[in-house]
Amino acid sequence: MPRVIVLDTLSPEGLSLLAADPRIQFDVRTGLKGEELRTALAEYEGAICRSGVKITADSLAGNTRLKAIVRAGVGTDNIDKEAATRLGIVVMNTPVGNTISTAEHTLALMLALSRNVAPAYHALLEHRWDRNKYMGTQLADKTLGVVGLGRIGQAVATRAGALAMKVIGYDPFLSPERAAELGVRLFPTVDAMLPEIDYLTVHTPLTDETRGLFGPKQLQIVKPGARLINCARGGIYDEGTLVEGLKSGKLAGVALDVFTEEPCTDSPLFGMPGVLCTPHLGASTEEAQAQVAVEGVTLLVNFLTTGDIRHAVNMSPLDAKTLDSMRGYLDVAYRLGLLLAQLDQSTARSCRLTYRGELAEKDTKLLTASFACGLLSAAMAVEPNIVNAEVLLRERGIELTTESKSEKGAFASVMGAELVTSQGKVRAAGTLFGHDMPRLVQLNDHQLEAYLDGVLMIFPHRDVPGIIGSVGTTLGRHQVNIAQMAVGRANRGGESVGILNLDDTPPAEALAEVRAHPAIHNTTVIKLPAAGKLPSWLQSGPP
Repeated sequence: MPRVIVLDTLSPEGLSLLAADPRIQFDVRTGLKGEELRTALAEYEGAICRSGVKITADSLAGNTRLKAIVRAGVGTDNIDKEAATRLGIVVMNTPVGNTISTAEHTLALMLALSRNVAPAYHALLEHRWDRNKYMGTQLADKTLGVVGLGRIGQAVATRAGALAMKVIGYDPFLSPERAAELGVRLFPTVDAMLPEIDYLTVHTPLTDETRGLFGPKQLQIVKPGARLINCARGGIYDEGTLVEGLKSGKLAGVALDVFTEEPCTDSPLFGMPGVLCTPHLGASTEEAQAQVAVEGVTLLVNFLTTGDIRHAVNMSPLDAKTLDSMRGYLDVAYRLGLLLAQLDQSTARSCRLTYRGELAEKDTKLLTASFACGLLSAAMAVEPNIVNAEVLLRERGIELTTESKSEKGAFASVMGAELVTSQGKVRAAGTLFGHDMPRLVQLNDHQLEAYLDGVLMIFPHRDVPGIIGSVGTTLGRHQVNIAQMAVGRANRGGESVGILNLDDTPPAEALAEVRAHPAIHNTTVIKLPAAGKLPSWLQSGPP
């Protein structure tokens, strides 16, 4: 039975959902860090957290049990995703649950900043009635720039439009059609829209690309009197630049809910005129806390019980329906990787995958990961899975490229693989017969049809009479039964390749006799899983 550890305070709705599921055992262990956290994580298959715990590479070091981490919230910068990916751990978040609450908090900060709500209240607490001192500005007819038009950014844009604001934005992944539906005018870069904005809000994750998105350069080009709001992640705005902008008067106001270092109780921004800050309250509503907890628990339980992967931040999604529809071709890809790894065991330099026909329309990233699993399987002490295989491949300096072609050839769908090694190059292509019968349809320059399962004996040879009979006789003499046979040849009398599916691995003496035949160039024994046998991550369950 999978075990789950709850690392941060979770709403009662989420805990109740865990308690009601008889398929899961769970423990609540909050406040863990250092060695205590590392030891605890090694005892569970799943972990769910919020922003309080920091799951670093050291926290995951040596972990061979943990399969998934779910962040009950949007941001995952408190989780070392690179380390998790390398260990084959799926990292998921809950991008839906706190959308409305965060959007509303963004508007709340924008309104409070514009109308000087906080300093006006403090004046009253000090028994001062300073109506003239706190003249504000209305939002209507002002221009709001939105960076990142995902769920939260779109929710902000919609609500800003209802306040009669003009909304412009930047998001390289938002289509012009969707932007038009939202009433948002798109810009090609953030810098291009800064001279037009009265307000700027960001709704992106903190990445190398977004860190310091508003810095000294942007301060020079932004419209004088602009107000900046951040309810996303600390570090997207350079806080030193914000201080400089407020002191110089270039910025009229700054409202922050998030900070570069949290918890943050001391900042040069605190107490400055035109500043309004809250302690990361964007998702701090009863509704949001319940929703992200329920969503997070559901994601984790579904993964641990069915293998369903949704809202993963370090791999492609894989739900039960997708897994069922692609399982056969994922098996083909895995077996092609196993085949090529054994055909040429010298140092791999690069591999190129080609998807043709109907297969090109599927999620080829999953197929690529499955191939990488097979290619690396024999080289790893722990079996790689579709979460970490591609990363592990690239870490070993193996260049990986893919190509998709929608036009069909002899088969409705074909996957081709070419492996370049220190000794040369080997190519193979596979397809699927029916729903679960992987077939090898090309080996180097030879077209054929061979079963991709069990023990294969591959022998390139000259196309002369008597080869098959001689090989069969030799194997028979050593009590090795031939289950299937396939031959591919380029032309009569030229070079050919034979592939035999055997019931058992032939003894060394039998192989030596086969190799002694004057027309046979070489003999290689390949060991593949039996028909229908799938790697653990491809079965109906988690990787």
